[in-house]
Amino acid sequence: MARAREVSGLDCEQPFAKAAARTVEVRSAEVFERSKGVLDLDKPKRVHDMRVATRRLRAALEIFAPCFPPKRHGKALKEVKRLADALGERRDRDVAIASLEEMKGGVSAGDREAFDDLIGRLQGERRQANDALAGAVKPKRLRRLRRRLERLAEAAER
Repeated sequence: MARAREVSGLDCEQPFAKAAARTVEVRSAEVFERSKGVLDLDKPKRVHDMRVATRRLRAALEIFAPCFPPKRHGKALKEVKRLADALGERRDRDVAIASLEEMKGGVSAGDREAFDDLIGRLQGERRQANDALAGAVKPKRLRRLRRRLERLAEAAER
């Protein structure tokens, strides 16, 4: 799992809202950095890393909620949750497939067919989840989310 980036520039003397703005800037940058290659079905770690980054961003948005204009905050949080949900749907299938593949080695030859059938169904579900995720990570949609988060951070600093 990718480590969280340190939020530099924080100072216990600065206003809480400035810390909120800086934290959201760093956490949202992590999300967008991890979006590259996230749709590659052969690289499930990328989905995991981006999902973890969205969870960190969501936590920051929730912790610092009083620092942001409510309407802007609500819209940003809703979009981050939607992205996290799409990542989660894909990630759940990745985890299930990996677990079944691992367990399959320890079962009888007769049972392997049942495992293969289940894995095949899950791979189909994973492709569907990946198609849904593709809509959530379209460049235009990510640019819109990035702008929304930038404006949210700017509003906190005022």
